[in-house]
Amino acid sequence: MIEILPSILSADMARLGDQIEIVRSGGAKLIHVDVMDGHFVPNITIGPPVVSSLRRATDLALDVHLMIEEPDRYITEFVHAGANMVSVHEEACVHLDRTLNLIRCDGAKVGVAVNPATPVEMVEPVLGIVDYVLVMTVNPGFGGQPFIPYTLDKVRHLDHLRRDRDWEFLIEVDGGWGPENVAEAARAGAELIVAGSSVFHSENPSQTVADMLRLANEATWSRV
Repeated sequence: MIEILPSILSADMARLGDQIEIVRSGGAKLIHVDVMDGHFVPNITIGPPVVSSLRRATDLALDVHLMIEEPDRYITEFVHAGANMVSVHEEACVHLDRTLNLIRCDGAKVGVAVNPATPVEMVEPVLGIVDYVLVMTVNPGFGGQPFIPYTLDKVRHLDHLRRDRDWEFLIEVDGGWGPENVAEAARAGAELIVAGSSVFHSENPSQTVADMLRLANEATWSRV
């Protein structure tokens, strides 16, 4: 089954609780939380206090994407604030294996993220110990960008690797997804599809989530 993860980066921050309930009504089971530090990516967003507030506002799983330098310094704080899933960037980790095991020890699901120009081979050594791989399908930092087509080749490559090696990680994609192209991500092998502006900037976010779930799952069924 495909999951659509609405990204609060594009939500109305003054109405986060209400906005989460709206996308929940459309079938969303996970919320994507983009954490940016203004160094690793050219934008600044939120920290652990907002995650803690989100945790009090919803029981949906929180998928926290750390687009920050030195993530080891903050992982425990985000998990304690309520993160259920934490992904870190290969490009930001000096000792990637140690960082991933820190997430696991803190009790969250473990994710490794790669930017569009980073080859899958850079994370292949750790694919047996992660719960999911986050493929950035835009250059991280800002919402509303169109997805980069060649990034789907990485999704297909990852799907081939896990089938060939009998690995069980999920594939997540983030950047440029909406009802018009969500089926492409599903056909390539992604199960977790992050959608920000296409959901929260639509006339009916609940219906947009429901439509994306239907289109993505139909594409998956035809793929089998």
